[in-house]
Amino acid sequence: MPRFKVPAIPSSAIAPRSLYLNRREFLLSTLIISKRMVTTTDPVSPRETTTTFNNFYEFGTDKADPAKHSKTFKPRPWSVAVEGSCNKPGSYTLEDILKPHAIEERIYRHRCVEGWSIVVPWDGFPLGDLLKRFEPAGDAKFVEFTTVLRPEEMIGQRRRFLSPLSWPYVEGLRIDEAMHPLAILAVGVYGEDLPNQNGAPLRLVVPWKYGFKSIKSIVKIKFVDKQPRTSWERSVPDYYGFYSNVNPGSTNSTFRDQSTERRLGEFFMRKTLPFNGYGDQVAGLYAGMDLRRNF
Repeated sequence: MPRFKVPAIPSSAIAPRSLYLNRREFLLSTLIISKRMVTTTDPVSPRETTTTFNNFYEFGTDKADPAKHSKTFKPRPWSVAVEGSCNKPGSYTLEDILKPHAIEERIYRHRCVEGWSIVVPWDGFPLGDLLKRFEPAGDAKFVEFTTVLRPEEMIGQRRRFLSPLSWPYVEGLRIDEAMHPLAILAVGVYGEDLPNQNGAPLRLVVPWKYGFKSIKSIVKIKFVDKQPRTSWERSVPDYYGFYSNVNPGSTNSTFRDQSTERRLGEFFMRKTLPFNGYGDQVAGLYAGMDLRRNF
């Protein structure tokens, strides 16, 4: 009977123990980008700008706070609870969420209600593709999203007296908005995993709406039959409405005039585009609606 000699494996080919133990995290960082969608001719904002100038009140209200205070936040392991009117509720690990989906690079304009804007290369996949997996029921008219509640890791959640918001953070979309192909779940930016300050490990990106609609660090997705009360809507209902579409003619904001914006890194103001420049794709979602009343 022939005998086979086991070939020697060089030490250089052996995976480090730390890499093996963190293999799930490694897999997330090596996802293949299947295609690229560029939606603007404007240059991409510098990575340093996008990752150090953030609104993420869970880590503090100053723009530098998220990068400063999120270093000890742990985005692995992660799971998302799926609830409400659907046929496949349950708790899904991040790996379960990502596994069937091809990751795409989407270069989108990002507009803040405060009047500043950036251009970001997100890595993610269409939100609607994920929601269809859970088989929403016929009475699911809206989708509600919830951010993780971890005051031990999120200093802003411990400083309730300094924040205008109550926790956990809640956002929502009408089901047809959520199913629109421009709405994505992002897991990366600039070809790398999402930094903690940008909403690791899973965030929503809805480019035709103001940035606060793009909820970060999502732990729950719920299908509901009634319009959810979102966090900013509960806090300041006269200024922050449910729809929050970018509207240069709107004055329903604490920042009032939305007709112009300043691209970070630029000196001069530029005109704000209706629906942040995505009107050709999404304006039909709001046919017949008064967007000043439904702000």
